[in-house]
Amino acid sequence: MARFVFRLQSVLNLKTRLEEQQRNAFAAARRRVDEEEEKLNNLYGRLDYYQEEGRGMLHDSLHVREIIENEHAISTVKDFIEDQKLAVKRAEELLEIERLKLVDAIKERKTYERLREKAYDEYIEEEKHDEAVVNDEHNSYVYGMKEG
Repeated sequence: MARFVFRLQSVLNLKTRLEEQQRNAFAAARRRVDEEEEKLNNLYGRLDYYQEEGRGMLHDSLHVREIIENEHAISTVKDFIEDQKLAVKRAEELLEIERLKLVDAIKERKTYERLREKAYDEYIEEEKHDEAVVNDEHNSYVYGMKEG
């Protein structure tokens, strides 16, 4: 029995490597989103801290300079939060792009795997047919020897 050889195996191998690279790119984009979200959460934590500190200042003795500095810090953190929200959104958009690329890479690999399976099934059918022909020839030869 001859060995099965898929003519497009090198293409399938390439598609598999490309899919793996795309998985890595997707994972990197996912990590980037997580990092940006963590930065945003840290900024919200800083905002809460400054707001709590500001409330404490209003109940204690009035230090106008400290209150103004606190309000400025709150304003600055709010600006940082808005910037960070944009960074998170950009990272999520890049993640979506990478996800779509990954989906395409998976589809391409699966297409070549289906082609390989189909070629293998055809190969098996050809081998069965060839074996049947050999058996028929053998039986014809054996039957012919008995007759003569």
